[in-house]
Amino acid sequence: QVQLVESGGGLVQPGGSLRLSCAASGFTFSNYAMRWYRQGPGKEREFVARISSLGNINRADSVKGRFTISRDNAKNTVYLQMNSLKPEDTAVYYCNAEAINSWGKGTLVTVSS
Repeated sequence: QVQLVESGGGLVQPGGSLRLSCAASGFTFSNYAMRWYRQGPGKEREFVARISSLGNINRADSVKGRFTISRDNAKNTVYLQMNSLKPEDTAVYYCNAEAINSWGKGTLVTVSS
């Protein structure tokens, strides 16, 4: 059974940083590209970042230069390092294994002073 468990969210001031983690199980993690999505209040879920099985990275224009995605295949975990956070980054953040229709419960990030 595929499981994705996001963690690391919280309340942070504008300009601050957070690192999100997503622990995966139930599939061969190293074989899959992993993605982060987010859904802000009253908004649709949107793509944030992707890392391929080989480590190639894509990011949404809105987070380029601020967010970095990485993975640790030994720990079956994907990370999202978020720097220079803005109020518009407030959202529930979800991870997903590409081509697997399974989602975790997400972790809430609130950027506010």
